[in-house]
Amino acid sequence: MSRPNHDIAPLPNVLLDPIVIAALTEDLGRGGDITSDALIEVTHTSRLQLRPRRPGVLAGMDVLARVLHHVDTNIHLKVYHRDGDALDALETIATLEGPTRSLLTAERTALNFLTRLSGIATLTRTMVDQLEGRPTRLACTRKTTPGLRALEKRAVRLGGGVNHRLGLDDAMLIKDNHIAAVGSIREALARARAQLGHLRMIELEVDTLKQLEEALETPPHAILLDNMGLEDLRHAVTMTQGRCLLTASGGVDAQHLREIAETGVDLIAVGALTHSAPQLDIGLDTIDQDSPD
Repeated sequence: MSRPNHDIAPLPNVLLDPIVIAALTEDLGRGGDITSDALIEVTHTSRLQLRPRRPGVLAGMDVLARVLHHVDTNIHLKVYHRDGDALDALETIATLEGPTRSLLTAERTALNFLTRLSGIATLTRTMVDQLEGRPTRLACTRKTTPGLRALEKRAVRLGGGVNHRLGLDDAMLIKDNHIAAVGSIREALARARAQLGHLRMIELEVDTLKQLEEALETPPHAILLDNMGLEDLRHAVTMTQGRCLLTASGGVDAQHLREIAETGVDLIAVGALTHSAPQLDIGLDTIDQDSPD
């Protein structure tokens, strides 16, 4: 795998905390962790370790820390790996020590976040590695889990990808349904420019080279080439001649990323990074009390 990306700042707690509190509230319900409360003495403590069961890329340690904080500030977290690190199977990510009741209460919510986000970072890193040596960048889409977009988009960046817009208010993306409602690409671009703030971008989705030709009469900042084959992508790059950014999108097959990049497009957008990434299996296992860190 490519080198770790440690330049991605953690999300601020003001963004993380509502997500974490909602997840914990969902799990704790109306009565809390009735199993741990019934079985475990309040004074009992444990030491646990986080370990991946297969290789991958770590993401979500910031949200893990907030889960532990909201469950019990007496849980001590000792971190051995940072977000963005490539992990070998069974190496220790972190150790957790504190009240056993609290550790067991936090376990599933913490792992749900960590396995999901690490899975996204792992899949992204795998795809980015296929583009090594090419200037083409790998981008995610808005096909994210409702409520978790900020976390999942950060995981993509930790894997070496880049983010497309975070939401509808980031930039204008004129899609086929917009064009159909307005009547033409020319009219859609004219209306967009009339409303555009000076710090916003316009991206236009086209399905055919004929639509691209019309768009290039007054090029937007970026054009999304939707579901085009390799030959059409090459023609699109030649037609555009660097006048705007080009993104290949729609039904991208991970096995053909390199071929798509070699057409000369600037970006490849892959919805699967966030909507279909398999979770990275990470376990939280008890450490023998006599074992050193």
